Amino acid sequence: MPDAAPRLIAPALTCDCHIHVYDPAKPVAPTAAGPGPAWADVDAYRTVQRRLGLTRAVVVQSTAYGTDNSCAVEAIAELGLADTRGVAVVGPDVSDGELQRLTDAGMRGARFQMLPGGALPWKALEPVAARIADFGWHIQLQMDGRLLADREAMVKRLPCPVVIDHVGKFLEPVPVGHPGFQTLLRLLDGGRTWLKLAAAYEVSKAGAPLYPDVGALAKAAVTVAPERMIWASNWPHVSVQDLPDDAMLLDLLLDWAPDEPVRHRILVENPQTLYGF
Repeated sequence: MPDAAPRLIAPALTCDCHIHVYDPAKPVAPTAAGPGPAWADVDAYRTVQRRLGLTRAVVVQSTAYGTDNSCAVEAIAELGLADTRGVAVVGPDVSDGELQRLTDAGMRGARFQMLPGGALPWKALEPVAARIADFGWHIQLQMDGRLLADREAMVKRLPCPVVIDHVGKFLEPVPVGHPGFQTLLRLLDGGRTWLKLAAAYEVSKAGAPLYPDVGALAKAAVTVAPERMIWASNWPHVSVQDLPDDAMLLDLLLDWAPDEPVRHRILVENPQTLYGF
């Protein structure tokens, strides 16, 4: 049943660390792959929160709007700053005044989406990291994880923490021994890299409900660095036409992190630390 509650009872203050909100009144950026679904507004997400028993959320700037963060800022305010944070898209030329305004509005990270539709190139990553470090922000990085070994040195020298999206986003699921995944484990072991347990449905060849090919990677990462794992629904799932069941996505943690104290850390304590709730 698509409206059934998840089996996993979310603890108080559970955080969904990656959602997008769309507003058809906002202009679409020239770099965008598309406008995003007009129905995916704050009210629609509140329905998801109630169904899953979620308290906190992180609104991630959609690639649809480029560096115009107004939709995300407005969504944070509407959801409530006490329980909502955000990840913005800013270029190297962003001013200190704008970074402070975004920080006051709840932003805690700068997004780099290095796949089609992303607003910024690789050459902007290090300059942006240098600009945001003093504001306590992190870099949120999404890329084809198979190529992560080529970027390991860059990630290690960034002056701020890094959050790797979507279990590494291996566009073709790989075995645990793959060089890209071994790079991810080394980064996690270094203490400044976090991993988002989300969006297995985007790349899995094995499919629902457990996505075991991606799940094997998630379980390995949880074992290495449970203190830097976070979970997200990736709502409203704009990359796929066959929308996954949000309750099933939360229930994945019963398989990926079977130890209840570890799940509590992933859902509550880790995002509280990373996003400054």
